[in-house]
Amino acid sequence: MIRGINNALRRIPVWAVWLAGAVPFAVLLWDIFTGGLGVDPVQEVEHRLGQTALYFLIGGLAVTPLLRLTGVSLMRFRRAIGVICFAYALPHVLAWVVLDMGLLWGQMARDILKRPYLLFGMGSFLILIALAVTSNNLSLRRMGGQAWRRLHKLVYVAAPLAAMHWLWAIKVNEIAPIFWAAVIALLLASRLVIRRPMSWTRPARA
Repeated sequence: MIRGINNALRRIPVWAVWLAGAVPFAVLLWDIFTGGLGVDPVQEVEHRLGQTALYFLIGGLAVTPLLRLTGVSLMRFRRAIGVICFAYALPHVLAWVVLDMGLLWGQMARDILKRPYLLFGMGSFLILIALAVTSNNLSLRRMGGQAWRRLHKLVYVAAPLAAMHWLWAIKVNEIAPIFWAAVIALLLASRLVIRRPMSWTRPARA
């Protein structure tokens, strides 16, 4: 059964993941042009972009535990999932910089230093920049496999920072950020608890 699932997954082109990743952005654009963003559209744009980025970040983290637990391999899609995460994180930050803060750099610097959740968010974003820029075969060859893998292990830092960013940013008790922070904690813990099977070999990169 697992072999059948993996064979079916191998027939799915990577561009289909990119297409699926564009759906939340298309929905957001629709809501922007149809007035479906509520009373604070700037905040809604920021939140939806940031939350979507976190969901794709979690999706990337889930690939290895899924393989170790079930044998189902999404490895060939993991790079696309990670870059899609950054593709939402970047406009999330730009929406804050341009729409919310109006390019007031001094005010932005003061806010980042004053508000811990902004520090967490910026820390996670800087890591995602490094991961996105090097998510290509050329960077892998130039850096060497070992250095490249060490760099990309920083995703295990970016994810909890992003979760803390959302948790500290909320003004009321919300279930969603608590739930997703718990999911991230479980995924990270699973890498320590669920060991890689001896027979498991890493599939070729997409």
